[in-house]
Amino acid sequence: MVSSPHEALHRIFQKDPALLTRTLQRVLHVPFPEPYEFAAMNVDLTEIEPVERRVDTLLRAETDEGTYLLVVESQGKKDEGKRRSWPYYLSYLYAKYHCDPVLIVITQSKATARWAAEPIHLGVVGRPSLTVRPLVLGPDNVPVIADERTAERDVPLAVLSAMTHGKGRGAAAILEALVAALRNTDAESAAVFVQFVDSCLTDPEARKIWRDLMTDTQYFWRHPLAEQTREEGREEGREQGRMEGRAEMILEILELRGIPVPAQVRERVTACADRAQLTVWAERASHVTDAEGLFRAAGT
Repeated sequence: MVSSPHEALHRIFQKDPALLTRTLQRVLHVPFPEPYEFAAMNVDLTEIEPVERRVDTLLRAETDEGTYLLVVESQGKKDEGKRRSWPYYLSYLYAKYHCDPVLIVITQSKATARWAAEPIHLGVVGRPSLTVRPLVLGPDNVPVIADERTAERDVPLAVLSAMTHGKGRGAAAILEALVAALRNTDAESAAVFVQFVDSCLTDPEARKIWRDLMTDTQYFWRHPLAEQTREEGREEGREQGRMEGRAEMILEILELRGIPVPAQVRERVTACADRAQLTVWAERASHVTDAEGLFRAAGT
């Protein structure tokens, strides 16, 4: 399940890798060659030494001009630690795979976009040994798609538009255009796109508009993925019920044995969310001489 803007903003390119090169070509006007094949790659760049380095999304694009490694970083805010990591990512990938890496940063924030677009110079001022120039996709250049026909022509780009611009007065038109376009999209893809948008809508009013639209059209809610989500919620509720029942059983055993149960003992037992601990206390309840004995038996 996608649960955050950070995840959705880069995973949309895993869902449709071609969207990434389309945005490079059409939004950033980068003359990137047309790939004829994509392959997802391991995002873990950790070396033998225990220093973990992991990119968000890494794709290999095969083109007539050669192989490119597309490094996608989802950035919510300014992070100087990330700017120090990006040159490492590119150098490591170039050394390991012997092909050109391309760094693309995706963000919902204009300020973060401006920060991310600043070149990274390493070396002597004016004569850097290494310069990294991230390609940035954000609110200033991702197109606002609020027209149904435009959205239908490129549904993934319309999804990216909603994820980037889904707030303020224009949110309703953008979301409505996307919903209309999703009607002609296969159910599985529509469900995934719905999750991406839902995760990125931080504006409460926009999120309400989106969920109302989803309820009306019943895209996501009929999909097996949504049913799995509901079932997980039901199972969580059943587990909570079982835990509460076990806690009540412990207290009932003590009361049936005529052992007074102080308020602090009752509160500790009913607040416990550890099934194994409740099982231990249930076993002790049948032989302790006072309620506090539940906790003394094993020094807990």
